[in-house]
Amino acid sequence: MSTFSGITEMISSGDPASPAIGAPERQTMSRGDLAALVARVGADLRGIGIGRRDAVAIVMPNGPEMASAFLAVAASCVAAPLNAAYRGDEFDFYLGDLDAQALILPAGAESPAREIAAKRKIRVIELTPDLAGPAGAFSLSIPAGSGAVVPPSPDDVALVLHTSGTTSRPKIVPLTQRNLMTSAGNIARTLALTPADRSLVIMPLFHIHGLIGALLSSLYAGGSVHCPPGFNALKFFGQLDEAGATWYSAVPTMHQTILARAKGNAEIIARRKLRFIRSSSASLPAPVMLALEEAFGCPVIESYGMTEAAHQMASNPLPPKARKPGSVGIAAGPEVAIMSAEGKILKPGEVGEIVIKGANVTPGYANNPKANEEAFRDGWFRTGDLGIMDTEGYVSLTGRLKEIINRGGEKISPREVDDVLMEHPAVAQIVTFALPHDKLGEEVAAAVVLKEGAAASERDLRDFAAQRLADFKVPKKIVFLPEIPKGATGKLQRIGLAQKLGLAS
Repeated sequence: MSTFSGITEMISSGDPASPAIGAPERQTMSRGDLAALVARVGADLRGIGIGRRDAVAIVMPNGPEMASAFLAVAASCVAAPLNAAYRGDEFDFYLGDLDAQALILPAGAESPAREIAAKRKIRVIELTPDLAGPAGAFSLSIPAGSGAVVPPSPDDVALVLHTSGTTSRPKIVPLTQRNLMTSAGNIARTLALTPADRSLVIMPLFHIHGLIGALLSSLYAGGSVHCPPGFNALKFFGQLDEAGATWYSAVPTMHQTILARAKGNAEIIARRKLRFIRSSSASLPAPVMLALEEAFGCPVIESYGMTEAAHQMASNPLPPKARKPGSVGIAAGPEVAIMSAEGKILKPGEVGEIVIKGANVTPGYANNPKANEEAFRDGWFRTGDLGIMDTEGYVSLTGRLKEIINRGGEKISPREVDDVLMEHPAVAQIVTFALPHDKLGEEVAAAVVLKEGAAASERDLRDFAAQRLADFKVPKKIVFLPEIPKGATGKLQRIGLAQKLGLAS
């Protein structure tokens, strides 16, 4: 598999007639058409004075135009995709923090981002899809630029994203052309992607998982993507069928929603036999992994990623190598190690912080020397995740440093409690979290979604947990919900959940 210096070279490689971007009820954009679009948009942006180090915010719904706009902007300057569901105050923070020089919006879209851009004197560029053209074709409301665009260097920033900010002010994560190409190549090799592969992109394209884990990895391997307008469980199987997809990647909550509808779509599953399913961005409960494999008749590949690593760090391998339920796999690109609080690299079987180093890792947070001092140690990037590595190099996560529940000095990993209660036959989803306590500091609590038609009481679940966990780890409070609140990317968020559910002030 080739190594590319940047997005422009990657898109320009391969057969120009091969498919690149598809969408429901649209003709497919070829690789050659995508390369031409990327070159044209780059020239147009240069024509209005947008340089290769300038940030251009993109606020678009999921779909083929979001995919092609991201590629075009990231190929010539700094792409800053933002969640279209943000409110005015959030746009004000992000656009200001990014020092955005332009904002791309769908033509005529009513978005609070438009007012914030006007207030901040940021140029608004309207994007109009070319519905008569192939999927992803569009025009911009700026004059046509002239002349060839000199592609950025491998060390120029291509993408900026913010960390989630659950515990502190969000930090800007700059990712270079080299970071993106390294990570896309790592994923393509891990999954043995080929030009014959097509990914159904259901992850948001303002998130590293969708951008790199599905979009860039596919194109890196010469394959293609199919981009529906966001994730809709009711439409998923129809889209899978229309796309002729060979794989998809999602977070566990999406997989669970898909799994609930799998039995009624057995005909499509048989007709569109997937080569594999990928899961990342949160821990996949072992029962869900096994149920997915049974329903789809293909391997489920759990991987481990984060924004600062341009997504992938470790992954379970494809067969015939072992997939270990509950493990996020072996190092899949960067070096991965387990480090003690004192900075010592630990042996297999010892719990510590997971650390990484490699060409996919961000050079450092923007304008934040304090965060960089805390994040890097002896050349290793500290993930903030606690984990353990076995003698074969498989890594298992045991919790987040900041998510660990401190119950009067007794440390409890929420993930351990999750894993136990997921074994209960009535439980569909669970998230264990810290509940403030006046004497102990924190107490263990859990939010549970029961399977459709199943019944269980708080006492039932506490008794079940008590047979498998030490008393101090058994949740003292269990709340039953129709749905657990999630972040914008579908991830369950433990930090602040007690406040969100009205259980703490």
